[in-house]
Amino acid sequence: MSSNPHYLSGNEIRNIFLDFFAQRDHQILPSASLVPEDPTVLLTIAGMLPFKPIFLGQRTPEFKRATTSQKCIRTNDIENVGRTKRHHTFFEMLGNFSFGDYFKEQAIAWGWEISTQVFGFSPKNLVVSVFEDDDEAFGIWRDQIGVPIARIKRLGEDDNFWVSGPTGPCGPCSEIYYDFHPERGDENIDLEDDTRFIEFYNLVFMQYNRDASGNLTPLQNKNIDTGMGLERMAQILQKVPNNYETDLIFPIIQTAAQIAGIDYHKSDEKTKVSLKVIGDHIRSVVHMIADEIRASNVGRGYVLRRLIRRVVRHGRLIGISGEFTTQVAETAIALSESAYPNVRQREAGIIAELQREESNFLRTLDRGEKLLEEIIQEVKQQEKTQISGESAFTLYDTYGFPLELTQEVAEENDLTVDEAGFNAEMQKQVERAKAAHETIDLTVQGSLDKLAEHIQVTEFLGYTQPAATAKVEAILVEGVSQEEAEAGTQVQIVLDKTPFYAESGGQIGDRGYISGDGILVRVEDMKKESDFFVHFGRIERGTLRVDDNVTAQIDPACRRRAQANHTATHLLQAALKKIVDDGISQAGSLVSFDRLRFDFNCPRALTAEEVQQIEEQVNTWIAEAHTAKVEVLPLAEAKARGAVAMFGEKYGEEVRVIDFPNVSMELCGGTHVSNTAEIGVFKIISEAGVASGVRRIEAVSGPAILDYLNLRDKVVKDLSDRFKVKPEELPDRITSLQSELRTSQKELETFKVQLAIAKSDSLLQTAETVGDYKIIVAQLEDVDPESLKTAAERLLQKIGNGAVVLGSVPEPGKVSIVAAFSQEVNKKGLQAGKFVGAIAKICGGGGGGRPNLAQAGGRDASKLPDALRQAESDLKSALG
Repeated sequence: MSSNPHYLSGNEIRNIFLDFFAQRDHQILPSASLVPEDPTVLLTIAGMLPFKPIFLGQRTPEFKRATTSQKCIRTNDIENVGRTKRHHTFFEMLGNFSFGDYFKEQAIAWGWEISTQVFGFSPKNLVVSVFEDDDEAFGIWRDQIGVPIARIKRLGEDDNFWVSGPTGPCGPCSEIYYDFHPERGDENIDLEDDTRFIEFYNLVFMQYNRDASGNLTPLQNKNIDTGMGLERMAQILQKVPNNYETDLIFPIIQTAAQIAGIDYHKSDEKTKVSLKVIGDHIRSVVHMIADEIRASNVGRGYVLRRLIRRVVRHGRLIGISGEFTTQVAETAIALSESAYPNVRQREAGIIAELQREESNFLRTLDRGEKLLEEIIQEVKQQEKTQISGESAFTLYDTYGFPLELTQEVAEENDLTVDEAGFNAEMQKQVERAKAAHETIDLTVQGSLDKLAEHIQVTEFLGYTQPAATAKVEAILVEGVSQEEAEAGTQVQIVLDKTPFYAESGGQIGDRGYISGDGILVRVEDMKKESDFFVHFGRIERGTLRVDDNVTAQIDPACRRRAQANHTATHLLQAALKKIVDDGISQAGSLVSFDRLRFDFNCPRALTAEEVQQIEEQVNTWIAEAHTAKVEVLPLAEAKARGAVAMFGEKYGEEVRVIDFPNVSMELCGGTHVSNTAEIGVFKIISEAGVASGVRRIEAVSGPAILDYLNLRDKVVKDLSDRFKVKPEELPDRITSLQSELRTSQKELETFKVQLAIAKSDSLLQTAETVGDYKIIVAQLEDVDPESLKTAAERLLQKIGNGAVVLGSVPEPGKVSIVAAFSQEVNKKGLQAGKFVGAIAKICGGGGGGRPNLAQAGGRDASKLPDALRQAESDLKSALG
């Protein structure tokens, strides 16, 4: 490679970086999924995250040196996207890593070499920073690299000391900045000035471990973790004013602009911001869906849904009225497919998910527009000139209306929006979001992490052995490491080897016992922390000590049940692909001892016939007695053979393949039957939707079938005894009872209405004349809300021009109030909806409705007389 200052595309920058380090004995590893292995973070938010167990010493690295281009997503500062030059939700981090191999001197030398000799940056355009106390790094930059002292800046802990959390691995950083204006000289260099400087390469020297007291001790193996932002490098090398105008993002922006019929370069700043948001977010969306994330209202699914909705909203802001997200997604897929082939492979799923979410959200936006119309009407009726910040935020947060759109509509109606109030509501949401701020926490199971350097990783023997002799490596009580624990104590135990399967891949952990000389521990659950298997249980007898020799024995009955259900999920997925759609993919699963659950991506409900066919197909495969073939293969070979990967699982270079020839072949680390006949029988319990585009099948198999049938038999017998009919006559008897009940309910409703009308008719003589109007305000006892409304309407018809307000307590703790106003009363400025809503507040409730008829509710029945007195007073005041 040689210095070459010509234009470099984003793909070329990525390849040059990886090749540079590959030539220096770094293994090029593929980007990890955006669904991280680490349970402490929602999404992959940093290039180093996939290597967390190695940095903790919990996993032995396969390579001493590695280099990656890692796709990442961060949304904690999403409001800055499009407004600054380089904030993104989706970005790629180029990194080179050393696991106990080279350290500062080599990392700095290579960082400078690739920046100056490969990417062609002039040393005059570069400034470096070091941690204020890191004299070693300062000396390397000054003496070996030759950077002038004036262009080496010492920064404090906030800027140049990397920490993983309150405790754990940490160390000083050194960063390389590009200077766009070296002609301004070296005096008073301020690296915070982002109009002049951009940090593009961060070198973390992971050399210490921080304990709970804040003390730093040197790590036995020092590590290097670096990150070079691909988008930032593209901005510098392509000589564009911001990251968005690079070839990584700008083609997406151009697609959106063409759909809107506008020119990016001729647009105002607000329009450019919207186009940038679309360009950034659609990249996130495409890669998230490609990594099997589906839109929902929780977790990663909520992040995805929020991003899609922001794309649609900003499309509205630039004048796009119809559906358009799939068009910009096509551009994003084309830009990404060379580096990330899975986006093209999963194109159909990406397009389907976007179509579904955009269509649903456009309907939500329509509802928001109607609400805005109501808000504007209310503001005008109150003779105000401003929409409240709270109302504007409700439109934004609930209906997806951006503040700018609300302001535009308000301006068309000669109104303003309380922007300060809106920002106050937004700040409240930001504070709530901070509680779930995405951080890289390397201190999960902190006590276990501290022991990582002193205990060996667990050897799993459970595929072939139901029991094993083992040594106690660690005992934790309430998360704190202990040397021993007595009977009655809940403990977490780490052994040097175990037959217990730890919860993963949807399969729950084994149960069983750990026993020794006078010791008995009941194991109730199993978890895996990196490469340590943690046995959760209770000491039933004796005192357990570290270094004790024990016997670990699984519960064979529980294991058999889990094996049957796990293999059944594989057969179920194969049947779904065969009968419903070959493109169906797994979206989650649960394999327990008594049942199984399988979530899959499908845009529609299955028909009853399809469910029956799937159940029959699985049972056919069970009866055919297919023998399992279990192999450990290179990942590439397994995929080439057609093995199906499980959702959310991470795979190494070699994978375990569970193959039932001509039926199912999947990558899976779970436990399985050796022959499908061992399952016995399979029964689907239910099929239902759990999220947009995601369906769920729940089923039972193997020994759990008997439990299921016994329960059903007990229920049927009980119903037969109660109804005094044979089991086969139950459906007809229930249908008959339902019919009788509906008839009785209709008769009851009629009686209620007739009773309310009878009670209300007696109120006609109490009608009071106020000016040109008649009013009736009264309480009716024990009248339900619907009957109360009928009574109010009837009274208004009889008095003609006037107002009727009725209240009732239909049941304890529930108040119902109805207001019925004539058109003449409306013309006096009284609206039934607003009027009854204000009155109901006295009873601790609220409500509203149309100007002529409205209903409200409350909780405090003792305040109903006060509310009605207030209603009467307000009516007399307004109408008299």
